[in-house]
Amino acid sequence: MAEPGRHRSLALRLVVSAAIWSAIALAGAGFLLSELYRTSLERSFDARLAVYQKTLAGRVAAAGEGEAPDLENLGEPRFILPLSGWYWLVRDPGTGFVTASSRSLFGELLEVPEPPRDGTVAGSYVIGPSSTELRLVVQRVRIGADRQLDVAVAGNADELKADIAAFQLRVFLTLTVFALGLVFATVLQVYLGLKPLETMRASLAAIRQGRAVRLEGEMPREIAPLAQELNALIEANSAIVERARSHVGNLAHALKTPLSVILNEARAEDTPVAVKVAEQVGVMKAEVDRYLDRARMAAERRFVGTTAEVMRSVDGVAAVLRRAYPDKGLRIATEGPATLKVRMERRDLDELVGNLMDNACKFGRSEVRATVSAEPDGAAGRPMVTIRVEDDGPGVPDDRMPDVLRRGRRLDESVPGSGLGLSIVDELVEVYGGRLAFTRSDLGGLAVSVQLPQS
Repeated sequence: MAEPGRHRSLALRLVVSAAIWSAIALAGAGFLLSELYRTSLERSFDARLAVYQKTLAGRVAAAGEGEAPDLENLGEPRFILPLSGWYWLVRDPGTGFVTASSRSLFGELLEVPEPPRDGTVAGSYVIGPSSTELRLVVQRVRIGADRQLDVAVAGNADELKADIAAFQLRVFLTLTVFALGLVFATVLQVYLGLKPLETMRASLAAIRQGRAVRLEGEMPREIAPLAQELNALIEANSAIVERARSHVGNLAHALKTPLSVILNEARAEDTPVAVKVAEQVGVMKAEVDRYLDRARMAAERRFVGTTAEVMRSVDGVAAVLRRAYPDKGLRIATEGPATLKVRMERRDLDELVGNLMDNACKFGRSEVRATVSAEPDGAAGRPMVTIRVEDDGPGVPDDRMPDVLRRGRRLDESVPGSGLGLSIVDELVEVYGGRLAFTRSDLGGLAVSVQLPQS
């Protein structure tokens, strides 16, 4: 079983998955918007350059044979300013000779790509003078029957790039704000959507702690069947417990009376057979009593809604034992958090603690210590509560440990008792899903540790 702290959160999984897909969608939308804006801006810029290019082409075509066309005044002063980033030129495609160029080129060369031969206008990015990136449009213009010229106009692409970068920044900021709002909305949606599950969890905790007996309140349509099944399970569990109690009582009456009659009849005869029958019936009666007690504890245990405060039982038993052993001068110390609870009937917990501490007081010389502590990662990954009772008595040799839990077996006949205390403790611990261990105490005597499921 995985550790409780490593369980994945359903809410976190929903939020993270929604955030990832939202980020992918928003990134795609941002890229698409940027590309659409860039394409639109380039098309607009190309259209502007195409106006100058067509004006040049028209003037070149309108000039007569041997006449110099007027190519100076195109309505853009930057074609005159040296190295302004705005240039034009006219080139003979056959010889590659530049027949005319703008003054802004200032004697520099401008690499113009080959235009389409069908006379359409083509746009592209080129590197111009001073390593400036330019946006250029070029067209092959036919003049007369046998003459062609390439007319190219270029503008500074930095302006275009700046506009695109500014738009991308605005898109990024807008989508970031939108993403934050979307994450907040997702968290709110997950919180509201999973709140009924949290309500159900709190209701189940109340049942486990004994503050309720069933799930109450209206549940959303999606989890209402689950709540109904849980209530049905709780009711079925209660019915099973009641039937078990009834069967235990019937079994007790059915077996105890015949065994008592046989035992009395056998004791009335003073023959070897009668003595042997009485001995074996006594053994049978002890075993029947043992398993009837275990069945009674299992039947009386409520599997849900059962809790008991550990320190309340420990302190209560300690107060009783201080009065029960006034002549021994025992110091009975208790320690532990008052808030710890176990999933156990209160009277069973009192019996368990009472047997442990009474046993320690019988064998302890001057000191008995009972400590209670919590173990977050106990058996099977469940939180457990440990009750440890120690004394400074003679202890138990290792080779005698197996005899400690034998019902009716007393290791020290000088101390009064029935020999049933620790065996009863063992049965209670087994019924409630706990663990029992014996070790040597730091005080010198026996240390008994009991682990029970924490509530």
